[in-house]
Amino acid sequence: MHSRTSDRADVRAPLRASASDGLKIVIVGGFGVGKTTMVQSVSEIRPLSTEETMTQAGVGIDDASFVRSKTTTTVAFDFGRISLDEQMVLYLFGAPGQERFWFLWDRLFAGTLGAVVLVDTNRLSDSWYAIDRLEYHGTPFIVARNNFTEPQHTLEEVRDALDLPSDIPVIDCDARERESSKAVLVALARHLYSLSTSSAAARETTA
Repeated sequence: MHSRTSDRADVRAPLRASASDGLKIVIVGGFGVGKTTMVQSVSEIRPLSTEETMTQAGVGIDDASFVRSKTTTTVAFDFGRISLDEQMVLYLFGAPGQERFWFLWDRLFAGTLGAVVLVDTNRLSDSWYAIDRLEYHGTPFIVARNNFTEPQHTLEEVRDALDLPSDIPVIDCDARERESSKAVLVALARHLYSLSTSSAAARETTA
């Protein structure tokens, strides 16, 4: 899928000299779910992409049956950037979706503030590994249902299928749309803030 941001394709916004704080966010999910597209749609710079043309070498390994129009695949990670204010910068990393590249995920999670698990309701099972690894690392996350096509399940059905507790946000998005992708990052920021304030309140209670 291509991002609807062709007017921003050549933007190379320089990093402000005043930038001093970097925050790292990782976007994970199954093969072809839209991670590269989300990074492309929301980044203020032309994203660094490690997309390569899919070849016969992936036949029988990468299941492209649900994304037959997909001709490229991420083999390392995607990278984008958003300046939040004069000092704070958000760095976005899109993880590769194929199982043969999952060994990269643990390193990508290092130093991560939080994560977005992008899901396709046609292939919810592709999200289980991402959620398992995030829980293993103790990395906070939200789930975003990417609506490239008409959703096959409600958000509550997605929550139930992924066995998610009620405090983990499950939201809708279209990764091709910049405003929609921004809304996902805002939802993650709010979730992280809520976790932070709850943790602070708990510490005060036990002090």
